[in-house]
Amino acid sequence: MQTGPKNLITDVAGLKVGNAQDARVKSGTTVLTADASFTAAVHVMGGAPGTRETDLLAPDKTVEKVDALVLSGGSAFGLDAASGVADKLRADGRGFLVGDHNVPIVPAAILFDLLNGGDKGWSRSPYYDLGQAALAGASGDFALGTQGAGTGATTASFKGGLGSASLLTPSGHTVGALVAVNALGDAVVPDSQHFWAAPWEIGEEFGGRGCAANSQTTWPKTKLSDQNTTIAIVATDADLTKAELTRFATAAHDGMARALVPSHTPMDGDLVFGVSTNAKPIQDPLADPILLGHAAATCLARAIARGVYAATPSDGDLLACYRSTSPQS
Repeated sequence: MQTGPKNLITDVAGLKVGNAQDARVKSGTTVLTADASFTAAVHVMGGAPGTRETDLLAPDKTVEKVDALVLSGGSAFGLDAASGVADKLRADGRGFLVGDHNVPIVPAAILFDLLNGGDKGWSRSPYYDLGQAALAGASGDFALGTQGAGTGATTASFKGGLGSASLLTPSGHTVGALVAVNALGDAVVPDSQHFWAAPWEIGEEFGGRGCAANSQTTWPKTKLSDQNTTIAIVATDADLTKAELTRFATAAHDGMARALVPSHTPMDGDLVFGVSTNAKPIQDPLADPILLGHAAATCLARAIARGVYAATPSDGDLLACYRSTSPQS
């Protein structure tokens, strides 16, 4: 398998990602957008989601395209990031035209990072401003790890983080994933430095440590708390409808299950948005969607491991970073 040139979701031409974070709060926001609106769908498999405008993404709903997607820390407060993004897009003339008003469509999902050691004693939510800052900084290149929505993220053993990865399919389409990893479960096999996602690693993109021996013989570590949720976006340039993107996002959840053990628990809000720029037609109506779904799952598994692998230490951390404890750090 071959990655795109950046090994980022922005290898899907036209997509841009911006991050903004507050080190004192230990939280942040990530925005995915493009110069033109794009088709989007969503699939939720966790038991505790926090979302905005996701009902609109169902295949039978009227609006076909969105202007941006937001992933944010901050639990319910983090949904305010989407308001900041929507206001800026409206000022730029973007949005769904209703009469003489532009109404930007900005679905969002949040994770819980309120108990991670940061100062959450704000009198006004910081997420509106973080959303606007992330949008303003959106580009084809962006940092992974302790960035954006992954700033305050954690897993059972190590700090979580923001991850991304891409693949080129045999049909010539590009697939990418973007994820904020804040799981109840773990990205690594218990008592090891081996990622659950190791079978899908390309090169040494998250350390190259390979698979653990006898990884299925012990129970995984968990937080056993309600301070969780992994939220993701998978994207492609393949020309897919909302219904097809819903299946694309559903298939991507396999990657979450490969990379986080356990996943989709009652106390995670695990969610995947599906995105298409509709730039390249489907060549084979049977084979292409199958391989696109497989690529989405593979990208998401790799992106999860990359997010944990790229995390860096910060003041007040409650958990160590993976590379701080790894012999190969």
